[in-house]
Amino acid sequence: MKQFIKGENEKARALLLMLLDVVVINASGLLALLLRFDFRYSAITPKYLVYFYDYIPIYTICTIIIFTICRLYKSLWRYASVQEIWYIIIAAVLSSGLEWIVMWEVKGYRMPIGGYHIYKLIFVIAFTIAGRFMYRGIRYLNESRRMMFQKKYIKRTMLIGAGECGRIMLKEMRGSRHLNNQVVCIIDKDPAKAGKLLHGVPIVGNDETIIENVDKYGVDEIIIALPAASAKERKRVLEICQQTECSVRILPGVYQLINGDVSINRLREVEVEDLLGRDPIEVDLDGIMGYVSKKVIMVTGGGGSIGSELCRQLAAKEPKQLIIVDIYENNAYDIQQELIREYPNLDLVVLIASVRNTKRMRSIYQTYHPQIVYHAAAHKHVPLMETSPNEAIKNNVFGTYKTANLAGENGVEKFVLISTDKAVNPTNIMGASKRMCEMVVQTLNHIHKTEYVAVRFGNVLGSNGSVIPLFKKQIKEGGPVTVTHPDIIRYFMTIPEAVSLVLQAGAYAKGGEIFVLDMGEPVKIYDLAVNLIKLSGYRPGEDIEIQFTGLRPGEKLYEELLMNEEGLKQTANQLIFIGNQIKFDEALFLKQLKELEIAAAEETTDIRQLVHHIVPTYKMQKAAAEESKPEENIA
Repeated sequence: MKQFIKGENEKARALLLMLLDVVVINASGLLALLLRFDFRYSAITPKYLVYFYDYIPIYTICTIIIFTICRLYKSLWRYASVQEIWYIIIAAVLSSGLEWIVMWEVKGYRMPIGGYHIYKLIFVIAFTIAGRFMYRGIRYLNESRRMMFQKKYIKRTMLIGAGECGRIMLKEMRGSRHLNNQVVCIIDKDPAKAGKLLHGVPIVGNDETIIENVDKYGVDEIIIALPAASAKERKRVLEICQQTECSVRILPGVYQLINGDVSINRLREVEVEDLLGRDPIEVDLDGIMGYVSKKVIMVTGGGGSIGSELCRQLAAKEPKQLIIVDIYENNAYDIQQELIREYPNLDLVVLIASVRNTKRMRSIYQTYHPQIVYHAAAHKHVPLMETSPNEAIKNNVFGTYKTANLAGENGVEKFVLISTDKAVNPTNIMGASKRMCEMVVQTLNHIHKTEYVAVRFGNVLGSNGSVIPLFKKQIKEGGPVTVTHPDIIRYFMTIPEAVSLVLQAGAYAKGGEIFVLDMGEPVKIYDLAVNLIKLSGYRPGEDIEIQFTGLRPGEKLYEELLMNEEGLKQTANQLIFIGNQIKFDEALFLKQLKELEIAAAEETTDIRQLVHHIVPTYKMQKAAAEESKPEENIA
C-alpha cells in the first residue's frame, strides 16, 4: 500500500510540473514579445500576436514532449544538481530550434528578428529552473520549521571532512525525515576552504580547532567523513575527538565511495581498530594460496572465531573440498549456512565431532582424506581453564596430539596448529597446554612425513569472549567497565588479519617451525576502556565508572610472543617470523605425555605439577602482578 501511494504521489508531482511548464512556456513567449516592444501590449504588431496565439498550442505540446523525452519529470528535485540544469537547457534549446524550423520554414511565420527567440529561450530556461528549485526552497523551509518544533530531539552535529563524501553525507542528513542530526559546522584540513560555506554550513577550520568549535557550536555528535585518510591520520583525529564529550561515528572506508555505498546508514560507531594507529595488514593471498587450491582442506574448531574466518578465506580460494569439524553444533550450523549462501558451488562438509575422540577422527581422515589440516579447536578461556585444568589438558594437548598424529598416519601434507602468545613463559594452564601443543607438532614432525607447523599470535579483536565485546556491552548497560589491572597490556590484531597471516605462514611451512606474527605495538587495556567510553559520548569516571577487579588466576600483565631461547628469522613477509626450535628430549616428552594422559583421565588434583615437569617455563600459581616486563630480545 505504501509503495502504491508513493507511486501515485510521483504521478501527481509529474502532472503538477507539466502544468507549471505549460504556464512557463506561454508566459515566456508573451513576455518575449512584450520585451521586444518595450512592455507595451498595444504596441505589438497585430500579425505577431496572431502568429503567437496560432502557434503557441503546437509549441506547448512539442515542448512538453521534448521535456518528457529529456526526463525532466523523472528527476528527484529534492536532490537536483548541475546535471538537472543541463537537462533543462538541452531540452529548451531543442524546443526553441524546433519552433524556429516550424514557424519560419513550415508556416512562414516571421516573428520579430530582434531577439524574440533568444528572449523566449532565456525565459523558458530561467523560469523552468526556478520552478524546479522552488521545491527545494519550500522543502528547506519545511525542514527548518520541523527542526524548530523538534529542537529538543536534535543532535547538533560536527562534520569532519568537506570533500565529496562529506557533501553527500550532509545532503542526506538534511534530506532524511528519519534523522535528527543538524550539521552546525564543518572541519576540513584544507586552509583554502576555511571560512567558506558548504550547503550553507560554515567550514570553521582544521583539526586543531575541533575542541574549540565543539564548545562554540554546542556540538553533541561528531561524524568523521574521511574515507581516504590513513589509519594514522584517523587515529590523530579520533584522539582529538575523544577529548570532547561528543559521541563519534565514522564512515568506514574509501571503497564505500567506489561502490556507491556512501550513506548515513553506512556510518558506524568508532571501533577499537580505529585507535590502533596502523593501517590494516594486507596479505597478497592470491600470490601464495596455490597450495590450498584444488585441495581437500579440513578445519577443526571451524565454528569458532578464528576457525570460521579460516573457512571464509579458504572458501574463496576454491578448494576441492572444505571440511569443517566442530563439537558445537550451533557454531557449525552458522558458518555452514553462511558459506552455502556466499559460495553455492563450494563442496562443503560440516561434521560434528570432538578432536578428543580418536575413533571418530580416524573415521573422518579415512573417509575424506584431507590434504591440509588447520587445527583451531581448543579451550582458550584462561580463567575457566584455571578452574578446570584437566579439561584444558584433555582437549588442548591430547585433542591436538590425536588429531595431529592421525594426520601423519593418513598422509596429510600440512598440519597447521593455531597457537597463542600465552604459550610463552606461561603463567596459566591454558598457556602451558598450548606450549605442549607446540611441542607435539615439533615432535611429530620428526616422526611423520607431514609438514607440522605452529602459528603463534596474540589477542584478536572481536573474538568470542574477548575484552572488546565485553566493554561495549558494559558501556551499553551504563557501566561499570571492568579492567583487571591499570597496567595490563596486550597485543591486538583483527581476526581477518590474523587468519590471513596464518594462511601465508602455511605457505612458508617446511616442517617444525613456530611462526610468530608481528602484532604491532602492545596496547594498554585501560586506555582501550577509556577511549571506548569517550567515543561513545560518555565521560570516564563520571558517566561510566571503570573498576579494577584484580588480575585473574594465571593472568599476566605482559604477554610475550617469543621465548628468550628462541631467535627470530624473517620470512618474505616482514610481519611473519620463524622462531628457532627449542631443543628438548622428544622421547622423554612422549613418555611424559602418556603419564599426563592417565593423570588427566583420573582427574588428578596435581595436574599442574606434572605440566611443570614437561614445560619448565610454566610458572605455577605465580601472581601475574609480579611479572616483569619482557626483555628487549623478546618480541
